[in-house]
Amino acid sequence: MDYEFKKNTLDGSYYCSFSMGHEIIGRWLQEEISNDLPKIDQVIALMAASKRAFNQEQTLEGQEISVMILADEVTVQANVLTHGEALDSDSEFDFYDCESTAICGIDDFALMIKQWCEFVRYSPADFT
Repeated sequence: MDYEFKKNTLDGSYYCSFSMGHEIIGRWLQEEISNDLPKIDQVIALMAASKRAFNQEQTLEGQEISVMILADEVTVQANVLTHGEALDSDSEFDFYDCESTAICGIDDFALMIKQWCEFVRYSPADFT
């Protein structure tokens, strides 16, 4: 999973770009998290809870995109795929599905969150 963080120096907003297959993680980071410190803390708490309850899914549901952690795997998925109508798997929505779901390891996800915190200059006390 490759990614790059950027900051708009004119308005102070944060942007990121992720490699193909992980674009939804970038959308989630920009649209759901950004530099919202309480939300960053929720993500860190979610990762910590997943370590305590290894075989129990931990979920952070966002307005448009949610994160699910089970064991050592993180799934980031657009809510429309879990709450909306079932899409025909043979339809033109297959490509959309690929851009709306990403799976990565918990270690890669934790490293990305840590680097995002450093980028937005946030030092959470509970980061593990």
